Amino acid sequence: MIEFFDRFFDPLAFSLVVGGTALATWISATGKDGASGFAALAPFFRARPARDAETADRAVRRIQHLSEYKGTFCADRVKTPVDFVHRAACRLADAGRAEDFATWAREEMEDRRARHAAAIGLWRHAAEVAPAMGMIGTVIGLIAMFARMNDPAAMAPALAVAMLTTLYGLVLAFGICGPVAARLQRLSDAECAWQARTVERLVALARAEEEMAQDAWQLRRLRRAG
Repeated sequence: MIEFFDRFFDPLAFSLVVGGTALATWISATGKDGASGFAALAPFFRARPARDAETADRAVRRIQHLSEYKGTFCADRVKTPVDFVHRAACRLADAGRAEDFATWAREEMEDRRARHAAAIGLWRHAAEVAPAMGMIGTVIGLIAMFARMNDPAAMAPALAVAMLTTLYGLVLAFGICGPVAARLQRLSDAECAWQARTVERLVALARAEEEMAQDAWQLRRLRRAG
């Protein structure tokens, strides 16, 4: 069994495809994008958008209930394990106006989507580059093979490199990088969806409270005038 799999490993072919793909991908991205692409592997295994959405929903309901009695400036008293909701609650409590919180929420979501897109784009680019690196390795292997036509025994290693680089490129593209990008995209869509719902409800809460405060002020003003 070991001998069978050993036939499919060649250090030169592996280094050419994997190293070439990594180098080309890194050159095409900024240093920050490259770091975010690899950092995205952590939530790739740990992220549970459905669970986070349920936790966020419960936290928002508690914030709404608390705000009915004490106002949104007490929103940060609601404890939640979801970092995004915790930061949103703190911002809501500190916001002087509903529009200030709405602006923060909009910028936060845009920044989050941009970071996700950068990480996903990195893996998609790697999936596009890998087959090309495999073809480059194949061409190099064929050139080396044709250069040794007078020595049949020396042609075998070059032919192996030519074939294996194509195999490695396809496996890297469609077996690793492509699936990683697809899963990150699904996780991003699910995460951004519940986060957008969360901030929408909190913005509506802040605006409703602001309108009530304005109505109360107008009523007091009319009473004084009357």
